[in-house]
Amino acid sequence: MSKQKIAITLDDNLVIFLDQQAGGNRSEYLNNLIKEERKKFIQAQLKESLTEELESASYQQEIKDWDGVVGDGINGER
Repeated sequence: MSKQKIAITLDDNLVIFLDQQAGGNRSEYLNNLIKEERKKFIQAQLKESLTEELESASYQQEIKDWDGVVGDGINGER
């Protein structure tokens, strides 16, 4: 995966904390931190989408309609 070098501005106390936590590799620490935040964000979006589907009467009806035909032709002879 390609990488980009960026410049950011942090409060002094945050830089001290970053250095304490990063173990000498700020980039790796920040990469891991952002990956975790992205993962949490995606999971929250997925949960929200699934909740919307569960609460949607039209979606639930569509699922029931498909359940009625899902096995059609699977064991049929040719």
